[in-house]
Amino acid sequence: MVGSDAALPLPWLEAPLREGLQRSAHALLLHGPEGVGQFDLALALAQGWLCEAPPPFPPERRPCGHCASCRLVQARSHPDLMVLVPEALRETLGWASGEGDEGGGERASKAKPSKEIKVEAVRTAVAFAQTTSARGRGKVVVLHPAERVNPIASNTLLKTLEEPPGAARFILSCGAPEALLPTIRSRCQSLPLGLPARAAAIEWLSGRGVADPAVLLAACGGQPMQALQWSEEGVDARLWRQLPTLIRRGEATPFAAWPLPRLVEALQKLCHDALCAALGAVPRYFPPDAIDGGGDTAALTGWSRELARVARHAEHPWTPGLMVDALIEQARASLTTRAASRP
Repeated sequence: MVGSDAALPLPWLEAPLREGLQRSAHALLLHGPEGVGQFDLALALAQGWLCEAPPPFPPERRPCGHCASCRLVQARSHPDLMVLVPEALRETLGWASGEGDEGGGERASKAKPSKEIKVEAVRTAVAFAQTTSARGRGKVVVLHPAERVNPIASNTLLKTLEEPPGAARFILSCGAPEALLPTIRSRCQSLPLGLPARAAAIEWLSGRGVADPAVLLAACGGQPMQALQWSEEGVDARLWRQLPTLIRRGEATPFAAWPLPRLVEALQKLCHDALCAALGAVPRYFPPDAIDGGGDTAALTGWSRELARVARHAEHPWTPGLMVDALIEQARASLTTRAASRP
């Protein structure tokens, strides 16, 4: 168990943390569903590997949380830790700009924040890994999400994983390991993460003030961190329950302020559950009583294909109001098309 001063905010990560700290690999690949805390686990592992708690502090309880090294990690200023995250995710992850952040000299530009980890950042990390440890506990490089490493940067990373520096360890954290080069995956030890137990996730969300957490947890596919983010952004259980009814009425106003990718994701989940209900299966994301089971499967299948097409371009700078109206109207038409009567 981790030290009392370093308790993880996500209780379901304690077992993976203990397992990861026992690994001796130079590269560890954390992978699992998004929204379960891969980034939190990656930082906890880095902190544990760099922890300087002296004997007789048990190694299995690292990180201690109160030694100088742990405090430097918590302050985002450890000289032997480099974290590479896309510029667009810094604010979301709460990781301040620093030497290891993606972007380099591009920070001062007015360009849209990059969603990739670029080759310049990976080259900087490689050079960092090859230098002597400042505090003598080795060096750690965290890449998150690793699937955002662009193709050129992936080749640079591969060369480093083929011939790793002696005192450096790499943590690759991702939600889509299949997006990584097979040669990168083969050079990392895999540490899979599953969804937390439903009861534990509901208890954690309740402790953070989420009302009716079971509904939002289901809405997010069992991913509690995403459910918490949705709650903080104003998507509550009551609105989620009403969403199918509002869509069938063609009411777009409640969703006008939603980011387009969020709306498309919600509509895809509604389409999935409507198809489940039409085929006699149990809905996954919405309460069963919120889904009308009389939809036409052909109309719903066509809607699903169209939503998949829109999702590929959801970040495009469309005219938001017109796009939301179009999506809601298409959803209303698909949901209210009734199955043809059969003799």
